[in-house]
Amino acid sequence: MSSNNDDSGIGHEFSSGETKKIPVIEEKLVISSKVVETGSVSVSKKVLEEEVFADATVTSEEVTIERKEINQYVDAAPAPVRQEGDITIISVVKEVLVVEKRLMLVEEIHIKKHQHQDQKTYSQVLRKEEVTISRDTSGMDI
Repeated sequence: MSSNNDDSGIGHEFSSGETKKIPVIEEKLVISSKVVETGSVSVSKKVLEEEVFADATVTSEEVTIERKEINQYVDAAPAPVRQEGDITIISVVKEVLVVEKRLMLVEEIHIKKHQHQDQKTYSQVLRKEEVTISRDTSGMDI
């Protein structure tokens, strides 16, 4: 405030009984914020495909059936199923009319398993996602 201003009362003498108002001024700081765009972010995703090859051992079993004719008369029926090593034998009998009834072993069925192992290659498409993030920094001047 200037001393030349009469309203302030500064440098002015008061007579008795005279009242003078002197304004007192105070400044205050007001802080505020505003939203400013400083850039942008973009997110993109793409699916990548890759063909892969994998080797695997595959086990398979094969059954061979061989019919062997026996055509012999037997006094008693043999065991219906028996095992000789890795061969399963199933006896087939029939009754034949003769002057007397007898069992005749007609045939045996021999079943043998064979195991094969082959190396095979399988093809399969695998997918994988890849994410890319980029930021546009235009407008960073604050």
